[in-house]
Amino acid sequence: MSIAASSLDSVLQIIDPQWLIETFGPLGVLAIIFAETGLLIGFFLPGDSLLFTAGFFTSDATASIARLPLALLLVGAPVFAIAGAQVGHLLGAKAGPKMFARPDSRFFRKEYVDKAEYYFEKFGPAKAVVLARFIPIVRTFLNPVAGVLGMSARQFFIWNVIGGILWTDGILLIGHFLGAALGEAIDIDKYLLPAILVIILLSILPIVREVYVTRKEAKARKDDAPGASANSAYPPADSESQRAHKG
Repeated sequence: MSIAASSLDSVLQIIDPQWLIETFGPLGVLAIIFAETGLLIGFFLPGDSLLFTAGFFTSDATASIARLPLALLLVGAPVFAIAGAQVGHLLGAKAGPKMFARPDSRFFRKEYVDKAEYYFEKFGPAKAVVLARFIPIVRTFLNPVAGVLGMSARQFFIWNVIGGILWTDGILLIGHFLGAALGEAIDIDKYLLPAILVIILLSILPIVREVYVTRKEAKARKDDAPGASANSAYPPADSESQRAHKG
């Protein structure tokens, strides 16, 4: 196997929720949730798909492979998600704009911060903190952005708790109940992989929608801009021909 192929396999394993669960167990799940929500370098880690798969692994459907404790995850996942977001907010509040004053790199992109700030300003601080939980990448960067933009620690904590519980326990329970409904006598790969793909698609839909809306609005502004209409074929008011006519 070539070095490139080996590196690709390693990357794929890092974002494969089933491999992560079977390798690191419930504590690994909690650590990844913390990193994905609290550390800027963790934005690429699986969040939604990992929670769903972890919930699935708490049911009888995976009893022959591995069984995760549902109670531990229902308590631990929101705690680690909330703690991670609080760390992100604190970093933003302490470091300020300097935190994002860095050039684009292989992982970091200024557009990630811009998108998080867009949600913050569009929906307002409280709603943005909750909604961001369900949007990959945005949920990583919105927390420090909230700190940079001056959202108080108390207000952030309240909505962080609400969003953290809804996101983690909601997706965990969806995975658990689906696994319970399927029962033990199933081909896990036949059901789990398509379900994970659906979760991933649903999680990126808000991003796709916002990209579409943003481009549509930009096109509308361009069309409405001066000189974009049919009248733009005529010389502007300060054209040389009109100045000569006035003279």
